[in-house]
Amino acid sequence: MELARERKAHDLTVLDLRGISSATDYFVLASGRSDVQAKAIAEHIVEELGDEGIRAGHVEGLTGGRWVLLDYIDFVVHVFHPQARAFYQLENLWGDAPRWDEPGDGERPGSQHRARPSA
Repeated sequence: MELARERKAHDLTVLDLRGISSATDYFVLASGRSDVQAKAIAEHIVEELGDEGIRAGHVEGLTGGRWVLLDYIDFVVHVFHPQARAFYQLENLWGDAPRWDEPGDGERPGSQHRARPSA
């Protein structure tokens, strides 16, 4: 989430899919205020994680920037344009998943803030 914040992402949310889906453990959701910003957020994440030796198994949507999907197997990062995020509503689709919303200027009304589990 820190990498997304570095490019001014808003509405940051983590969905814990362990025990719900065998596809991945976590969804990390972030929004940019435009296609260009969403693309910049996603490119920054790919570059910085790549510098740490962490490579995405699959990347989709980077050219357009409306919805960029970065699949790191154990976690999947979704970076949205606000209209695409509102349309697809992944938070509602995966409504049974525990979630952590980061408070901030992009806070959604009625969002559920939960503390991160301690390790």
